[in-house]
Amino acid sequence: MLEILKSIFLGIVEGITEWLPVSSTGHLLLVDEFLRLDASEEFKNVFLYVIQLGAILAVVFLFWNQLWPFGRKPEGGILVKKKTVSLWLKVVAACVPGALAAVLLGDWIDAHFETPTVIAAALIVYGVGFLIVERWNRGRKPRVGKVEEISYPTALGIGLFQVLSIIPGTSRSGACIIGALILGVARPAAARFTFQMAVPVMFGMSALKLMKYGFHFSGSELGILLAGTVVAFLVSMVVIRGLMNYIRKHGFEVFGWYRIALGIVILVYFLILAK
Repeated sequence: MLEILKSIFLGIVEGITEWLPVSSTGHLLLVDEFLRLDASEEFKNVFLYVIQLGAILAVVFLFWNQLWPFGRKPEGGILVKKKTVSLWLKVVAACVPGALAAVLLGDWIDAHFETPTVIAAALIVYGVGFLIVERWNRGRKPRVGKVEEISYPTALGIGLFQVLSIIPGTSRSGACIIGALILGVARPAAARFTFQMAVPVMFGMSALKLMKYGFHFSGSELGILLAGTVVAFLVSMVVIRGLMNYIRKHGFEVFGWYRIALGIVILVYFLILAK
């Protein structure tokens, strides 16, 4: 029961931090320091990826009408939504650079860069980046107001920014949103496109981890996975709706300041207090 409670708390953290541009890795690093799952390191690694499925299912549920490219014609038969198909093709194009980077460098990055110092530095650097980009954008009218208006070059540009997120602490959503803002995409459209990019990325990463680990889970491990995944789904539903409402009227500066503060906390704890 204690491990189930821990997984529920981790699911809450995942559901909040996966969609806010604040780095789920940085938060889970701190949580794991004080609230460790009583499980093997291999299982914990799989757990942290699998509960992302809960988070991504929230996107699918909330944006189903915009994500599903098929419908029914009034006179009968299948209707293909050309704008939705076009958007998915742009998402695929945007995901290619990140997928190549993950395949070629993912394991090496995890082995050499998944340290508190690197995570803290990434939090601070991209926190400053949010502050700079938001101030630069003041009074600047976005080139792209709606997600459907994103072009293939812009989508590919956002995808190149996503490559930066292979560095732990960067935040996949944070890197994509910063890139989209720099490229002239309005905040709501930047967030929507980032959420849609997460669908194939996170499904793919979770599937790879599961195949690598195998599906030989004990009953208690399945309970831990299920609890964390369901909670991540429910919390993500609330967070995504809240974020979309927030950014219609506000910028991302608050997340920039938060990242800087969290990065400093991690540095102080792991370099001074934890010794």
